[in-house]
Amino acid sequence: MKVERINENTAKYTFEVTPEEFEHGLAHAFELIKDEVQIKGFRKGHVTQKQYESKFGDKGLYEDALNHVFGHKFDEALKDQTFRIVGEPEIDLDITTVERGKSFTFSFIVPIKPDVTLGNYKGVEVDGEEISVTDEEVELRVEQDLTKKEVLKDKEGDTLEEGDTAIFDFKGLKDGVAFEGGTAENYQLVIGSGQFIPGFEEQMVGMKVEEQRNINLSFPEDYHAEDLAGQAVVFEVKLWEIKVKVRPELNDQFVRSLDLGVKTVAEYKEHIRKDILNAKEIQEKARVTDSVVLQVTEDSVVKIPQAMIDYETNQYKQNLEAQAKQYGLDIETYISFSGQTMEQFTEEVNKQSELRLQQMLVIEAIMHAEKITATDDEVTKKYEEIASQYNIPVTEVKKYIDENSIKLEVGFSKTLDFLYENAKIVK
Repeated sequence: MKVERINENTAKYTFEVTPEEFEHGLAHAFELIKDEVQIKGFRKGHVTQKQYESKFGDKGLYEDALNHVFGHKFDEALKDQTFRIVGEPEIDLDITTVERGKSFTFSFIVPIKPDVTLGNYKGVEVDGEEISVTDEEVELRVEQDLTKKEVLKDKEGDTLEEGDTAIFDFKGLKDGVAFEGGTAENYQLVIGSGQFIPGFEEQMVGMKVEEQRNINLSFPEDYHAEDLAGQAVVFEVKLWEIKVKVRPELNDQFVRSLDLGVKTVAEYKEHIRKDILNAKEIQEKARVTDSVVLQVTEDSVVKIPQAMIDYETNQYKQNLEAQAKQYGLDIETYISFSGQTMEQFTEEVNKQSELRLQQMLVIEAIMHAEKITATDDEVTKKYEEIASQYNIPVTEVKKYIDENSIKLEVGFSKTLDFLYENAKIVK
């Protein structure tokens, strides 16, 4: 293997393929088609490579044979430490030089990880924000916790009012005939939630338990079911139960039920205050770190190969396309909802991809410059965190994520901490 750098972002890997290597490729190519080969006098799938070549020649095997050889040689290139390949190869081969029984050469032209010239990354000045927690924020969290613990109980009165929860049966009729999707039993609905079509919930107000009532209304003109849009219908409704939400009282007993390690209302509110403060501090650290990384990237020199940008953009598009399919849409239609054309979207994502790659390479360069590495304990802890997150054994995680990837992820995280700790935060 001969390796040479063509320019700052491209390298050339040249290989010699021996006759023996090409024969292995031809044998592999024949195995791919063996079960489908038919020659008169032989059972399907029982023809040998020699018999096949005697009947059809060997040229039909060349493409798959070469692809087999290319795959093995590209694996060799990826293992080579001269450069880091960051994209798919372009194959340079004069097909006329490929002759069975003779050696031939070919080359991979590949994008490689660009060099990074780091700018200043210590003492970077960024604006910081004073972090505090107001009493209003604490009370809002208390209200949210109380709301989560609300329970439904039977209403003491028997008249349905806005805000009550109704348990009822209903059947929708159009021209006296039940329509699809318009019937349910023991349906639960908060009156006033706007969950049903306009007019339905309003006409239920005032109903009493076990009362039957006909609700007359029309579906909206823009209703999604075309056969019902704008149509007059009747809903036959029978109310079975009326329930109301009961909120627990804020007292020490309620606090203990939350199992937060606190026993009194005062301790509970202090716990909330610390929790909110911690979340804000994490958010502020992330904001400051992002600002530092952006400044350091702008102060550094790194030219991203177009192949890297294209790969990153295509990965993003594929993920977005999968999301669009969930809604039965193609990606162009999905993107149009944001007011963008496909060209505008691609241009924007290309810019984002380029910046993201620049930042990643700059962080990696700082990691190497500062000799930041992951310890064995940190690698073990990261594996355990992932296993806990997905509720699978660590051994399973290791099947899908190799140790080098974990080391790189931990190293990146430690490098971001290093940049934050060495920043000059002005408040």
